[in-house]
Amino acid sequence: MSIKYSPGLRKFVPTPLNRKTPVPADIDIAQEAVLKPIGQVAEELGLLPDEVELYGNYKAKVNLSVLDRLSDVPNGKYIDVTAITPTPLGEGKTTTTVGLCQGLGAHLGQKVMTCIRQPSQGPTFGIKGGAAGGGYSQVIPMEDFNLHLTGDIHAITAANNLLAAAIDTRMFHEASQKDLALFDRLCPRDKKGQRHFAIGMLGRLKRLGITETDPDKLSDEEKARFARLDIDPATVTWRRGIDTNDRMLRGITTGQGPDEKGFELKTNFQIIVASELMAILALSTDLRDMRERISRIVIGLNRAGEPITADDLGIAGALTVLMRDTIKPTLMQTLEGTPVLVHAGPFGNIAHGNSSIVADKIALKLADYVVTESGFASDMGMEKFFDIKCRYSGLVPNVVVLVATIRALKMHGGGPKVTAGAPLAPEYTNENLELLEKGAANMLAHASIAQKFGIPVVVAINRFPTDTEKETELLRKIALTHPGIVDAQVSDHFTQGGAGAVELGKAVMKAAEMDSHFDFIYPLDIPIKDKIETIAREVYGADGVDYSELAEHRVREYTRLGYDRLPICMAKTHLSISHDPTLKGVPKGFRVPIRDISASIGAGFLYPILGTMSTMPGLPTRPAYYDIDIDLNTGRMLGLS
Repeated sequence: MSIKYSPGLRKFVPTPLNRKTPVPADIDIAQEAVLKPIGQVAEELGLLPDEVELYGNYKAKVNLSVLDRLSDVPNGKYIDVTAITPTPLGEGKTTTTVGLCQGLGAHLGQKVMTCIRQPSQGPTFGIKGGAAGGGYSQVIPMEDFNLHLTGDIHAITAANNLLAAAIDTRMFHEASQKDLALFDRLCPRDKKGQRHFAIGMLGRLKRLGITETDPDKLSDEEKARFARLDIDPATVTWRRGIDTNDRMLRGITTGQGPDEKGFELKTNFQIIVASELMAILALSTDLRDMRERISRIVIGLNRAGEPITADDLGIAGALTVLMRDTIKPTLMQTLEGTPVLVHAGPFGNIAHGNSSIVADKIALKLADYVVTESGFASDMGMEKFFDIKCRYSGLVPNVVVLVATIRALKMHGGGPKVTAGAPLAPEYTNENLELLEKGAANMLAHASIAQKFGIPVVVAINRFPTDTEKETELLRKIALTHPGIVDAQVSDHFTQGGAGAVELGKAVMKAAEMDSHFDFIYPLDIPIKDKIETIAREVYGADGVDYSELAEHRVREYTRLGYDRLPICMAKTHLSISHDPTLKGVPKGFRVPIRDISASIGAGFLYPILGTMSTMPGLPTRPAYYDIDIDLNTGRMLGLS
């Protein structure tokens, strides 16, 4: 095996933990942590100085040129962390991801890299606190991780909304101008009386089959075809975005200003991480690929039923400029000094919810073990990781780590409802083997989903202080009865950091050497409905699928347009294997309702929306922002946890 070290590589030195009992608040641990200069983290990885762009002392962007330099180096082992169906009690998937890496790197002497997604401001200030792990298994600096990081989400927001503005503006101007006048405005004469096509117009000319590049040499018919997009407002699917949970933006009317001449449109906002541009970032392989994917974005149809793209609007290049630096993943570190690549966005229920292909590819060249994380449970982020991300990346995973907690499984076994702010019912804090045994069926169901893809599963039992030995032993025993589960280990990474995940790390290393038989759960060359129904039956366990009239229309249209060969990204609740968040455990006897289907052509998938799923979350009555403030004496942030 080739050595993944560059000349003069600095030996990895773990950062010792100063553990306390009881475990302090996450932010207190993070703010008291000892941080390596990010240049040292990069040097320990084997990155060269010109492959790293520093953003202060503790984070940096990694240039994609490292992939060219290490192209002949074999990939490391590829591990995906997923979980049981989430509950309000938490599963600790990110914490387990980080703890496992700390165990592998700081305690087992392996060269390891963590690849995780950047958290959205929406949940940070709306639903929950930080998404950097927890306890003694965190990514630091916590404040940077949870807030603006290197500005990627802001860049995507700017690009997303520029495209929305361009669509509305083009329809507005076309409504009041004749073809040749429109052409004259799009291609005005310069001071010398010459016309020129702007660089952003060349893509549309190519799509129209017009080879002439001198505007004055086009026929009147060609000028009209070029100038008039004739967008049908009823077909426009592109939405404005914002990185804040704002339910009041689920339905809006634009164009109510006095100068808009009554050009009003009903539309809505979405959370920005659900933008197709975020998906494009996650699935792009390099800057060129990102530019090409952006150019293919379909924003709607013209009145003749033909797709209108970002290239038709002449905006693909500008969007790529806004997103240029986002293609580079951000290098950070864990509490124990192991390296982390942070890239792309969250939300495995309304997006594909995985870290980027670029980050994973870089990590696989630099490390012997790469641990990435899929959004929510195996029926959500993991299925999309396999069927979408692995399909476009060509990467083959070696192991699935399935995170489970005893108290969450008790809820799946029929435990009492959990109310935010109220004390936990005794069923969750006291030993209850009956509830646990019933709820373990949810864990086994998720293991079966991974097994369908041919990947061995290691169960990580994320231990809480209230878990008893009888409970952990029972869960291990149940787990090992499943033919797809090769091992199950209790992990104490929250309280002990990497030291508490050593046995889990050993189990993962052993599983990574096993033969796997990875395959996708559906081929691309079957009809859209067949792909949707395969996921519904094989992954969710549904009896079938019901389509609204609108969804039926979308299927016909996308088939007509040739989009039926794309993979499927289901948008559904994360709170149940089914589409219904109230159905816990392993639901049976249900059918999946498809309300609508969107097409993310640039990203490269179709996007069915199940039931009442919304792409704009709302704030709860008691959002997390009540707890967030700043210490005016020190400048330290308070309340992120």
